[in-house]
Amino acid sequence: MAKKKLWRRLLRILVSKLFIGIVIGVVVVFISHSFLEYTSSDDFCGFCHVHPHSTENWKKSVHYINESGIRVHCVQCHLPPKGFYKYSEKIRVGLRDVWGTIFKDVSKINWEIRSRVENARTYTYDAACTHCHAELFSLNLTKKGEDAHVYYYHRTDQLRCINCHLTVGHFHEKPLETILPYEETAIKKPPQKPLQPVPIDTFKNYIDFIPGTHVTFEMIAVPGGTFQMGSSESEDFRQANEGPQHSLTVDSFWLGKTEVTWDEWQIFYAETATMGKQEAAVASTNLDVITGPTPPYGDVGQGWGRGARPAITMTHHAAMTYCQWLSQKTGFKYRLPTEAEWEYAVRGGTTGAYFFKGQPGDYSKKAFLNKIFGADTTTINQYVWFEANSNLQTQPVDTKTPNPFGLVNMLGNVKEFCLDWYSPETYFARAAGGVVENPRGPTAGEEHVIRGGSFRSDPADLRVAARDYTRSEAWFLSDPQSPKSIWWYSDCNDVGFRVVREYQPK
Repeated sequence: MAKKKLWRRLLRILVSKLFIGIVIGVVVVFISHSFLEYTSSDDFCGFCHVHPHSTENWKKSVHYINESGIRVHCVQCHLPPKGFYKYSEKIRVGLRDVWGTIFKDVSKINWEIRSRVENARTYTYDAACTHCHAELFSLNLTKKGEDAHVYYYHRTDQLRCINCHLTVGHFHEKPLETILPYEETAIKKPPQKPLQPVPIDTFKNYIDFIPGTHVTFEMIAVPGGTFQMGSSESEDFRQANEGPQHSLTVDSFWLGKTEVTWDEWQIFYAETATMGKQEAAVASTNLDVITGPTPPYGDVGQGWGRGARPAITMTHHAAMTYCQWLSQKTGFKYRLPTEAEWEYAVRGGTTGAYFFKGQPGDYSKKAFLNKIFGADTTTINQYVWFEANSNLQTQPVDTKTPNPFGLVNMLGNVKEFCLDWYSPETYFARAAGGVVENPRGPTAGEEHVIRGGSFRSDPADLRVAARDYTRSEAWFLSDPQSPKSIWWYSDCNDVGFRVVREYQPK
């Protein structure tokens, strides 16, 4: 009997504790669920997300107002849809936002930059997109959309939905600019009086205008000479493809004072683009007619404006065709600069890492002390548009102090195409042969040389000797066309070009 009482007592204790445990568990689950629901609400997101236009632009987007009446909320785009990854990302993103709200000056955050694809990739998820948009080939999808989705389907490891659909979650307030075809473009007449005679045998600076328009461009006379190309082994942040240093001689030439602007490019496009869809017909009837770019997708000015800003997003082929067109329009031979001409011109007779005072370690964020205490960029700011002062977008071309030859923005604003094919071994081959005259680089290759830094660049990459090259595969990644466009890069917005006019005194 005593044993039965003991067992009953133990059973009552066990049942009561089990009941209490269940109640506590239910309460914990309820509280946890309520906490997760509350911290996933749009109102809660607004506590830390102090972007002044985020809610307003969300309410203007197709995710808020649409034909189906479905409303998409913050966490449906900005967190994975389910599983452990959803909650691990919720913790990561939440801690990041709390830290930023408490310890950062949110008034200094550039929200436009944060909204670009390269940043948006860190807080939007393809799994969230495809969780709702499970059928990529909907009934009303256009042929263009079908081609784009087929292209995406085979490259899900490289592409994200927001590469093409960046503004569906938050409406983009800026109107998209488009380049107009010839018949819709007002080309103004040239000035009544020429600015000054264009030199033929006289080697000096001059300003010319594109015939039939008001658009001018200035050419700087660069006297030929011999110089040491490449960087010394002791230069900060030097890369292997910048050496060995070797002697080169270049003849005199004219080089554009600035990068080619949108104003200049617009005239080229207006005169040639309407024939872009009729290349075969043009070739069979008039071999002198230049076939120009086909219409681009979206706003090639990136919403920053065009006008006096450098023309960007065009391919190396397009830049070469522009030079051909300009030569035909003016009667002078224009082309892209060779890599040797480009470095000779930017040096302007100097031999250091820059053509102005200072070393890369003085300005670069990559330098250890600069990471801690910041850098004094007063000097470099006078000459270059770069990461620290550009607002991460292109700027009007003639807005910095020129180099010793009178050339502006050669180290910044946008990187610049050169005529040469790229090879990391180019300098080794030249250094073995003594002084080389007017080198043109390898006779063939897969990518072309680009030189100079851009509005995205750290000062370590703005050095005179720093070399770079086109990256066709990466820069065409989002282009769904087959074959790819020969005129426009889909994923590159920091490369432009300036032109050379050859000096032929005889």
